[in-house]
Amino acid sequence: MNKILLLLLITGSIFAQNQTTISEKTKNFTKKEGFFDFFIDEQSARIYLEIKNLKQEFLYVSSLSAGLGSNDIGLDRGQLGNERIVFFEKVGKKLLLTQPNYRYRAISNDPNEKRAVRDSFAASILWGFPLEAEENGRYLVEITDFLLRDSHEVVNNLKKSKQGTYQLNASRSALYFDRTKNFPLNSEFEATLTFTGGADAGYFVQSVTPSVEAITVRTHHSFVQLPDNEYKKREFDPRSSFNAISYYDYATPVSEPIEKYFITRHRLKKKDPTAAISEAVKPIIYYLDNGTPEPIRSALLDGARWWNQAFEAAGYRDAFQVKVLPDDADPMDCRYNVINWVHRSTRGWSYGASVTDPRTGEIIKGHVTLGSLRVRQDYLIAAGLLAPYGNGEPADDKMMKMALQRLRQLAAHEVGHTLGLMHNYSASTNNKASVMDYPHPQIKLNANNEIDLADAYTNEIGTWDKVSITYGYQDFPTSVNEKAELNLMLKNAIDSGLLFLTDQDARPAGSVSATAHLWDNGADPVSELNNILKIRDIALAKFSINNIKEKAPMAFLEDVLVPIYNLPRYQVEAACKIIGAQNYTYAIKNDGQIPVSVVPKTVQVSALNAILESISPQKLAISDKILNLIPPRPAGYSPSRELFNKRTGLSFDALSAAEAAASLPIELLFNVERANRLAINGANNNGFGLSEMLKIIYSKVFTDSRLSGRIAGFEELIQMQNEQLILSNLLALSKEDNASYQTKAISKLFIANWQKAFEKLKLTARSENQMAHLSFLIDQIKNPENIKKTTPKAMAPGAPIGCED
Repeated sequence: MNKILLLLLITGSIFAQNQTTISEKTKNFTKKEGFFDFFIDEQSARIYLEIKNLKQEFLYVSSLSAGLGSNDIGLDRGQLGNERIVFFEKVGKKLLLTQPNYRYRAISNDPNEKRAVRDSFAASILWGFPLEAEENGRYLVEITDFLLRDSHEVVNNLKKSKQGTYQLNASRSALYFDRTKNFPLNSEFEATLTFTGGADAGYFVQSVTPSVEAITVRTHHSFVQLPDNEYKKREFDPRSSFNAISYYDYATPVSEPIEKYFITRHRLKKKDPTAAISEAVKPIIYYLDNGTPEPIRSALLDGARWWNQAFEAAGYRDAFQVKVLPDDADPMDCRYNVINWVHRSTRGWSYGASVTDPRTGEIIKGHVTLGSLRVRQDYLIAAGLLAPYGNGEPADDKMMKMALQRLRQLAAHEVGHTLGLMHNYSASTNNKASVMDYPHPQIKLNANNEIDLADAYTNEIGTWDKVSITYGYQDFPTSVNEKAELNLMLKNAIDSGLLFLTDQDARPAGSVSATAHLWDNGADPVSELNNILKIRDIALAKFSINNIKEKAPMAFLEDVLVPIYNLPRYQVEAACKIIGAQNYTYAIKNDGQIPVSVVPKTVQVSALNAILESISPQKLAISDKILNLIPPRPAGYSPSRELFNKRTGLSFDALSAAEAAASLPIELLFNVERANRLAINGANNNGFGLSEMLKIIYSKVFTDSRLSGRIAGFEELIQMQNEQLILSNLLALSKEDNASYQTKAISKLFIANWQKAFEKLKLTARSENQMAHLSFLIDQIKNPENIKKTTPKAMAPGAPIGCED
């Protein structure tokens, strides 16, 4: 027995002598002290991480610090990845990086109840690290391979965007030590990654990479200390405009909802919660990219600072501040809320993202991405409206004033997202009550009937924005019933007529809301549509060589013409969405709101008439004066999707421009969800139904235009093209899988009736063009399977290009 014990002691002593200590392993490495101490082996360019506390949770954030520069691929500089709560646990000679499942919890003091939930749902082990050394309860692992993996899923993004087959090339990848730093509350790591392949590289990759066979980007990894437990969660209310986190609490009594919702927001507390106005214990500070040039820098600083108006309304003094990022600061550092000025190959969307504590909804880092080319589109729109180059460069650059004002609004909008706010697409009906709407320039006519852009964009934070920030950030004294005060705050806003609806209510082609639309203006979409059509007529009437700069190729007039010709597009869309629409709110029980009501029939008829007028041949025809100014694009200047789509080769195609403008509202009117609602509404004696819509369309498009005798020449081609588009959409609706039985029945009835009408009109056709056109319409109805449908040309982009979140 003594011999066995002695043998065990000797074996243990040998094992202990062979075990490498952290001090021995790292004696020739460079140590970086901070949240996680780490060591750099500069000879082999590898990193070792020291873990002092197993099972201690921290936040892991991966991101893309140097991107690809293409909107369509969507891999931008500064793009955030997912934030995850993780911890290290030891299993034998290995440390596992584990992500617990915070989506499902049991908020209880009973450890067994917590365990039952924890074991019911999967966790995620993100990585396994062989143990390199240990010493006095501390552990050392190498994290180089973890940092050099494709953490941002670049390969999948390239594949999904059909830009080629690539794989990570380890021999061309390395750690990037210039941005590998350590701080007391966060450890920051960066890696240069190269992806090779590209035999099937797509156009967008070709346009932004020097060599398609090798794409090199940089990824960033942040290990961040979690906030303390002093943050107070605030319950989500659907009537507010805050984003929410949610989770399931299985310790909830059966009589209560199991899914819990809380708003996302920064931590902000008053120094004196009892004071009407107080400084913050710690203000919210944002930093603007120091690579932003003037005058854009000043405009973005101004716009982002508008939010201090809202925090003042919530009872704070200087609680929201915006500064320029110091030269020695890193925008990927989790300690900084940042506004990045990001360059891409074409104009694209801007984004407001954030790093959020998944446990509570507390925003740890606001992270804004502003695309640098969008300002040029606003400048172009203004140039198209004003035709300012009659005498060289204008002394008063009204285009730049408008573009910079749009940038102020854009900065405020994206920062608003990082404060926790959703879009509010009904704000335009409340006199621009929120910068969280998508704004179209407010174009006015002065006393001389000249276009005026002085008030194109708002110059301050909106009324709804002040309500929102007060709701989310007001710091109540302990003596106040917080829940009651928050409810009263929203009720007062609603009673004052303020509206809030967001993306789900505005974006879909078949959206239901009569008030939530993107890029529209005014409380009455029909009146504003008539107004914008009048403005477009004036802009087109004076369209000339004065719309482009001296020495610019004449073909560049098309660049300016596109946004002016398509100027009514968003107001047309808003008017279309009134058809079959409802007025509704995010009402809750007993809050006094009317939950839902159908838009009156008279309003829908008025909208339909305005829409049909907007696509009339008289409105869509481009004058010979303009057509004779625009030659094909010269050699050396590539065409782009910013121009009209053509079927005529190099020459300008005015018929396709008209086709695209007409296709948008026609497709919206015949949207299957809208048609299904109209079929239901038509059963109500006072409702506006699908049958009535089709009767008005036939009367206004097929009958009135012919009887008037006004249509001839090029306008006649547009007229016949509109009829083709309408019939094609009606035929498609009759076969739509999602169409209700009544929608199909009504569609079939009108198709049969229209066929008879076309056959009758064919007997009195006045020209060969009309005869051919009517014969084709009839043939489409009789033999739809034998007719290859012409795909309508799409409008050139109006909104920013590429990936939209």
